[in-house]
This record gives sequence, C-alpha cells and structure tokens, in this order.
Amino acid sequence: MTIFNEGRGKVIDVNPNPILRFIGLAAAAFFVVILLLSALTRVESGHVGVLTLFGRVTGEVLPEGLHIINPFKSSHQMSIRTQEIKESASVPSSEGLVMNLDTSLIYHVDPTKAAEVFQKIGPNYLDVLIEPNLRAAIREATASHSANALYTGEREAVAKQINSQLTGLLSQRGFVVESILLRDIQLPLTLKSSIESKQQAEQEALAMNFRLQKETQEAQRKRIEAQGIRDFQQIVAQGISPQLLEWKGIEATENLAKSSNSKIVVIGNSKNGLPLILGQ
Repeated sequence: MTIFNEGRGKVIDVNPNPILRFIGLAAAAFFVVILLLSALTRVESGHVGVLTLFGRVTGEVLPEGLHIINPFKSSHQMSIRTQEIKESASVPSSEGLVMNLDTSLIYHVDPTKAAEVFQKIGPNYLDVLIEPNLRAAIREATASHSANALYTGEREAVAKQINSQLTGLLSQRGFVVESILLRDIQLPLTLKSSIESKQQAEQEALAMNFRLQKETQEAQRKRIEAQGIRDFQQIVAQGISPQLLEWKGIEATENLAKSSNSKIVVIGNSKNGLPLILGQ
C-alpha cells in the first residue's frame, strides 16, 4: 500500500518486506509445531504415565499408548509389570538360633494408585518401602516358629504369614502382593545334623512299627486259619458214623464191581464189611 504525504511531498510505501513476512510465518508455524509436539506423549507398554503440572501431581494417570495432553504438563512413566525382589537375610528362630533365609517377593504397582505412589513415595519405592518392610516381615514370621519346624514342614505357614503381613501394609500404599516364595533355609551345621538324625530315627521307628504290625496281622491270620481248620475237622468228625462208613463201603464195592479193569476185591471182615483192594 502507498501513502502520499502532502506536507513533505513524499510517497511512503507501507507494504511489509516479503522476506520479513515469510520469516514471521515460518516462526509462527515453528511455534505451532513445537506446541503440538509438546502436547503429544507416549506411554510405553507395561507402564502408566503420571501427569504433573509445574511439579504438582495432578492425579491423572495415562494408560499405555499415544496421548495428547496439556503442553505445560509432564508425563512420568511408572512400570506396572510384575517384579521380583530377592532377599537373603539372617533371621532368628523362636529358640534364638540364627539361620539364613532366601526369599522372593512377587509384586506390582497398582495402576489406579500409581499417582499416589509417585507423589508420596517416589520412583525408588523399592529401596524406600518394599525392601525394609520385606525384611521386617520375614524376621517377625520366623521368630514365631522353631528352626526344626521351618526346616521340615512349616515353610508354607511362614510364607502365608509373610504374605498376609505385607499385603495388609503394601496394599494401602499402592502395591499388589502376588506371592511370597521361600527358596532356601540354611540352618547351622550342628542343628541340621541333629534334625536329620532325628528324622532318620523317626523313619526307622515307623518302619519297625510297620513290620511289627505286619507280623501281628500275619499271626492273627494264621490263628483264624487254624481255628477254621479245627472247626471243620470237628464238624466232619461229628458227621461220620459207623453206619455212614458201612454205606460208603457198600457204594465203593458196587463201583469196583462195575469197573471193567481186572482186580481182586476182598470183602472186609464181619465188623464193617468194607472192601479191600489187593491188586490187579
């Protein structure tokens, strides 16, 4: 656009320089691109994004994927995947004996409480909260059980006790306890040898009791069998009479007479008349 100044008799061209106009448009476009890029955020798989505005936690939690947010907000990623903590500690038993216990805690961050965990505990929650409470729960659980019980049959009970205590504590702080695993229990060598010797003696006693029980059952079986044979003999003896024997002798004589084989049959004496086979 051209303007004429009558006082000075000059013509003033007020049109901006095309180069300056291009630079302004480029700067505006660059600013818009930067603004759009700062508004885009990506949350990795297995994580959630906790949003903060000028350092203040807003309470918003983003799931995994690509999101458009306020350019002035920042996204802090926290893992919600299952994690494992391995803890090896020297713990006391109820008798005061010290033993080495290897434990694993399987847990993950509750996605719905990720903002609270980030705000009140921070990203290094493992060192600040998880490990100290795991050690305390292990020591408290083992202190109520004997070393013999821990070495033999009460591992599951100890694991359940640790699990229950940690679940009640960590669930309030935004963590989910999945399981507690007691990988290994190492007792003092002298105590371990005595426990193994006791177990061996108990197994031998059980084996001896089994053999005695088996022999007792066998003797009882033989007594029952002998009683049965005796009862049978008594019944048979009571049923045999001289008349029955004479009748059986007559039947045998008739059967021998009907046989086609050559033989010599001598009729018995006058008392019972039973046959006597001398030969063929």
